[in-house]
Amino acid sequence: MCLICQRIESIKAGENPYFVKELETGYVVIGDHQYFKGYTLFLAKEHVTELHHMETSVKLRFLEEMSLVQEAVAKAFKSEKMNIELLGNGDAHAHWHLFPRQTGDMKDHGLNGRGPVWWVPLEIMFSEQFIPNKNELTRLVEDLKDFL
Repeated sequence: MCLICQRIESIKAGENPYFVKELETGYVVIGDHQYFKGYTLFLAKEHVTELHHMETSVKLRFLEEMSLVQEAVAKAFKSEKMNIELLGNGDAHAHWHLFPRQTGDMKDHGLNGRGPVWWVPLEIMFSEQFIPNKNELTRLVEDLKDFL
């Protein structure tokens, strides 16, 4: 079973503290690391590796719901810009990365803040210092729920 399918199973079992909300085509979760405050994922319910593997009606609804999640993330975390990606190179299960961006959000690493999120070195972006503690995670989940 893929990592995302495992996470979905933990959501269904009520054991995933990052879970925000279930939608028709997927699950909204707060990202494990919060270098970009409010980083969120939208996980497809269906295990497919590519959008074009979805039935057309499901794909269109998945895209629509991603847009609604993106808007909620933007409002909840007061983003100036949203970065949205569907990659799947590491976890081959359709899922969206939604990054709320702020001016200067990468300046601590010698970057001008105008580039893609992946310019932040992975060892920094995914370091333990950016794992939210229980209180921070609860606040992030609740803040996003208010807009979904």
